[in-house]
Parts: sequence; structure tokens; C-alpha cells
Amino acid sequence: MLAARAVAVGITLISVARTMTSVAAKTSSESRGLHASASRDAHSGCPRHRLQKLLAVPGYDLNRVNDLLLLRPDTDGHTATEPKEKSSNRHVVFFHGDIQNFQEEMALQPEGAQWLSWSLEQVALILGQRFPDRHVWVVRASHMYLHKFSCYHNFVESNMFGAPEHSPYSPDFGAFSHLRALLSHGMERANLPNPLQPQGGADSIPSGFSLTVVGFSKGCVVLNQMVYELAGARADPQLSHFVKCISDMYWLDGGHPGGSETWVTNKQVLKELAVSGVSIHAHVTPYEVCDPMRAWVGREHGYFIKTLEEFGAFPSKKLHFEDEPPSIDNHFRVIQDF
Repeated sequence: MLAARAVAVGITLISVARTMTSVAAKTSSESRGLHASASRDAHSGCPRHRLQKLLAVPGYDLNRVNDLLLLRPDTDGHTATEPKEKSSNRHVVFFHGDIQNFQEEMALQPEGAQWLSWSLEQVALILGQRFPDRHVWVVRASHMYLHKFSCYHNFVESNMFGAPEHSPYSPDFGAFSHLRALLSHGMERANLPNPLQPQGGADSIPSGFSLTVVGFSKGCVVLNQMVYELAGARADPQLSHFVKCISDMYWLDGGHPGGSETWVTNKQVLKELAVSGVSIHAHVTPYEVCDPMRAWVGREHGYFIKTLEEFGAFPSKKLHFEDEPPSIDNHFRVIQDF
């Protein structure tokens, strides 16, 4: 199925992707560059000094690794709405879209340089302003096909373009299990106090731990997979307490190269999400939901919202830049405006 989708859309995708690029290399020099920059910024009061790059962090399986970028909360500022002791274990996880990568890697690409304002570092800083009292984690996709298409193979089975094949919960492989272990190992690597444990029941969840999950564009495939896993994960005593810590899920202009399932449309799966207690947020732009060449995206988004409302959920929803022509610029801008 995935191969057929890739053939059907491959030419169009490559044409679109010529305006988008990124490289997924892992170098020690980039890490030194970031930390040197952070050291300089620390003296100027720039929030960049709170950024920390963590390379090859293992998840549920030691062979499944992702690079992470951590922005620590602004504990010295006056924008946080809660006392430090109450906000120290609140976390936001962001899954990026195509082209987005570490800043130094994007700068190496002639086409990628124009999108440097949406590098992973810049997005972390933007999210830090949106969530000033939380730890912000940016998860870099484990693979970038053709240096353009982000592929979240560690979270959901995908083809070479990153189009997903969603499946129900499995205790051996899945988005929830990998995310939990990835956060646990990342918190340990970053020397955060009272870290989440990679596995276990209620006793393995630190006091005050809460999680907000944000997906942008291709990154929404991870959120979609979580929705498919929700029923099984909530029934698993080893994972249910972690799942209950997820307070909010944000879909930001979801899109991927497959010909369907850009938004979850399985009615039973959506019913599980509707009754889960998670606050659901859907922010879109005309770039994704008003494209006549991919009309199914808009239809699926509408069905996603309508079905959740029928099951008694109250998803927050907004169409951004509706009076402006669809553009990649506005597609990215939803990260700042949601």
C-alpha cells in the first residue's frame, strides 16, 4: 500500500520539495558550535543559553535513537504563570515537518538557508515563549529521505517518503513506548532532577509530571499513531499512567505524502480520543486544507473535527491566514501563531 502511494505522489512531492531541503548528518562539530554559541549568549541574556543538544538518545529499543533539542524553562524570567516548584516537571514535545533540521545543517543547503528562521533551534525558542514554564523537547526525525522528507520510523511504520502505515497498540513497538523511553533517557542525559522512568506503573511517574505533544506538518503522523494506540496503551498497566499525563495534543497543519489518513478518520479510534480527557487542538492553514490537488486533506480535517464533536469532545480549531493565498511561509507561520 505504501509503495503504491509513493508512486502516485512521488513526482509531485519531489517538485514541491525542491523548495524545501535539510540534511540529517550528526557531527560533533555542530554540537560544539551550538554550545559555544550558547556560552556567548549566556552573557547577553539570550534564551539560547538554555538550549542543549542531545545526540543519539535511545528510546524503547537501544537501536532506535533520535536526536533531541532541549530548551529549559525560563526560571529567571517573570513570564511563568506558576511557581518554579510546580512547573519544573512540565514538558512539551515537538515533532517537526519536512526541511526542518538543526540550524547549522540547514545553512549548508542553498535551498534550506531561506527557511533558517524555522530551524529546530528557532522553533524551540518560539515554543519557549509559548510555554515559558515548561521544558521544551524538539525530537529530530531519525531519517531524512533525499535530505528533504522527515521520516519518523521509530514511532510509526513509514515508507521512504515518511508516509505512515498506522497500526493498533503493540507493547513491543509503538509511539507511546518509544516517546516515554526517549524522554526518560533524555532527562537523564540532561541531568534533570526527578526524571521519568523508562518503564513501569504509577510509581515510575515523577510527581507533577505532565506532557503536551505538538506535531507540525509531517510531525503530525506521530500524534496520529498515538491516537491509534490510545485504547491499547490505556489498558496496559505499564503505560497507562504515562498516557494519563498527556494533557494536550496540538495538530499544526498536518500533512504527509500519502494519499489518505493525513488526519485520523477511523471512527472508533476517534471515539477513544474524545473520551480520553486530552485537550485537542487543531490549527490549519489554506496551504494544507485548501489545496485542490490534495482535496482529501481538507475533507479529512473536517471529518476529524466533526466526529470528535459528535462524541462529545470540544476540540479547539482555527483556520489561520484564511484571507491570504496558500503559501509555505504561512504554513510555517502557524508554529508561531497557534
